[in-house]
Parts: sequence; C-alpha cells; structure tokens
Amino acid sequence: MNAEIIAVGSELLLGQITNTNAKFISKALAEIGVNVYYQTVVGDNPERLKDSIQIAEKRADLIIFTGGLGPTKDDLTKETIGSHIGKVLVTDEKAMASIEQYFSRTNRIMTENNKKQALVIEGSTVLPNDFGMAPGMFLSQGSLSYMLLPGPPFEMEPMFLNYGIPAIKEKLEIVEKIESRVLRFFGIGESQLETEIESIIDQQTNPTVAPYAGNGEVTLRITAKHHSSDEAERMIDEMEKRILSRVGKYFYGYNETSLIRELLKALEKKSFTISCAESLTAGLFQSEMASVTGVSKMLKGGIVCYSNEAKMKLVNVKKDTLDTFGAVSKECASELAENIRTLLDTDIGISFTGVAGPDTLEGHPSGTVWIGISIKGKETKTTELKLAGNRNNNRVRTVKNGINLLLAELKTND
Repeated sequence: MNAEIIAVGSELLLGQITNTNAKFISKALAEIGVNVYYQTVVGDNPERLKDSIQIAEKRADLIIFTGGLGPTKDDLTKETIGSHIGKVLVTDEKAMASIEQYFSRTNRIMTENNKKQALVIEGSTVLPNDFGMAPGMFLSQGSLSYMLLPGPPFEMEPMFLNYGIPAIKEKLEIVEKIESRVLRFFGIGESQLETEIESIIDQQTNPTVAPYAGNGEVTLRITAKHHSSDEAERMIDEMEKRILSRVGKYFYGYNETSLIRELLKALEKKSFTISCAESLTAGLFQSEMASVTGVSKMLKGGIVCYSNEAKMKLVNVKKDTLDTFGAVSKECASELAENIRTLLDTDIGISFTGVAGPDTLEGHPSGTVWIGISIKGKETKTTELKLAGNRNNNRVRTVKNGINLLLAELKTND
C-alpha cells in the first residue's frame, strides 16, 4: 500500500505552526510496511484541496488528511472530501453526545457551530476522539481509502495509533511482519558513515538500511519484512553485524536511547558519582543529565565558572595557570576537572572550557574547546576539539563530545 499525507491548514503555509503530524504518521506507517512517497500541505480552500485530492488519487492507495475538522467556517476538509466522492455528511450520535457532555461538564454554552464537529461522511468508520471533540473517519471507495484525522497533535496522535493503524491493518490484511531497529552513532558524519557502508546500502533489498543525520549524530534504521517476526529479527541481527564490523567503534546504542541515557546507565552500573565545571557550556551538561529520571544518584552537582575570576574563586584554578596558559587550554581543563571532583567528593570530575563563538578568545578561534576528565585513582585526561558551527551548536556538540568521551573511558574500565 502506498499512502499520501495531506495536511490542511493555511497556518501551516504561513509558517505559524510546524507540520509535525506528517512526521509522526510517516514513521508509524513505515513500521507497518506502508510507503509514503508524497506529503502535501494545502490551505483552507476547498478548490485547492479538491485539486490536491485528485492528484493524490493518481499516486496513492491511501490518502490521510489532517486538520480542517473543527467547528469554524474554514474547517472544510470533510465537506470537500464528501462532495468529491459523492457522499453526504450525517450526524454521528456518539460524537454528538460526547460533545454535549463536554460542554455540560465544563459549564460552557454550546454554540450551534459545535454541532458541525459531530458530522461524518456517510458510510465511514468513525474513529473516536479521546482527547477532543471532532471524530476521525476511515472509508474506502473502490481501490482508494481515505482517512480523516484532527489537526492538533495531542488529538491526532492517540487517535491514529489506537484506531487509525488498526483500521489500516485490517484493510491491508497484513501477512508480513515488519520489524525495525535503530542503530545510533556518534563521532562520525553522515557522509563518512554512508561511505563506509556504501556497498551494503547499494546491495540492500530486505532488510533495508536508511541513514538519518541529527545534531552531531547519525542513526541507521534497519527494517526487515518476513512472515515470521523471529526470522525478521534474525535478518536484522545479520545486517547489524555487517554494519558494526565496519563502523562499530562509533556505535553507542539502540532505538530511542541517547548519549546521556547511555552515560547514566554506565555510571549506575559502576555506582559512580560525577560533578562538573562548565565554562562555555554554562550548565548545559548538567541540564542534559537532569533531563533523565534517576540522575540524582549520580550527579552531585556542578559549577558554572564562565569568567576567570569564577574559575579561581569557585573551582580553585591557579592564577599562574590562567596567566601562563589561558582559560582555553588543557592545563585549565585539567585543573577544573580535578578540582571539581575533589571539591564535591565524586568519583568523576568533568570540565568544559573553550570558545563558543563567534568571536575569538585569547587568540583561539571559535569552536576551540578543551574537555577534561578526572577519574579517581587515574590520570586526568584532556581532549581538544575543533568545532565548526554557530555559538549554540558548538555548545551542544561540546556536551555531546564530553558525554561520548566519558562513555569511552567507562567502557575501557569495564
């Protein structure tokens, strides 16, 4: 089955909101083996919407619409589709009862136009809206199927997962199992990774391999189809071994994990505590750690020491060190890491100092960074980075590099 997604709403074309619905739906469809070759955005105009439908019908078996199901005059999705396929709109009594209960429960007056939200295309399967008022719809006519979903993501996402996907599966009469696995890499660019596994990508059939690039990270999604889930998993295992034999040194985790989650697992496994001294990152490392539940077991605290005065007064960096080598130096990074570990009595101290940009500092260009790692009982290590990006990208990538370096240190000590 090939699908096309049509997002309806002038606010999308004006850039007032981002079309996150298409991304969500495409990902969910890929996991059940439905191809999405086109995504369309059209404003609140019935003629242009009709044109978009006619185009989509020539290249897709399933057309999924988001938006335009609300109570206002510019919400014309179901009216336009109904007219196009020769179906009238009828009131869904369950939806109407739900809308009336909502207004009664919230002690609000229900205006006449709210009744419009209970209208559905005649003959369609109604998809309940558990988090809003306008129901969704699914219907087939000939070889084509149409699905209508609300625009707000907090309504659309649960409706699509709980009711839309099962309806599509029933239509598909799926016999193949679709399994996928995401491999996550850091320290290698998308172009380099693709070059390293180019022959694998060129030869792919089933499983398929698809690379995606993020902020300093690259992921590979391996997807396999088979009548047996176990056999699909075996096929993925074999493909993973082939890939990791070439780029395994950059691999750090699977699926929805992240560098910081993997670091916290490694720290918890060793019962290690950590503290940090942050200059150019200004607390970003601590913020990343605090975004994960359970961090209080590992993170004792840290100090933002942006100025040289703060480095000296709060983290006891020697004045001679700053006068002789400067703040952007391995010597400063080393003292920061060692001193913060001692001050907060932790197993690990990590430090970040450098030039976020865009201006130079102490003669060093933007993106010059030093990271220090001090582990109790071991020699302190420092690493220099030469980053190329804007100010905030440099800060984000500094933190990710620090996490990756620390992960590597902890793995060598396993």
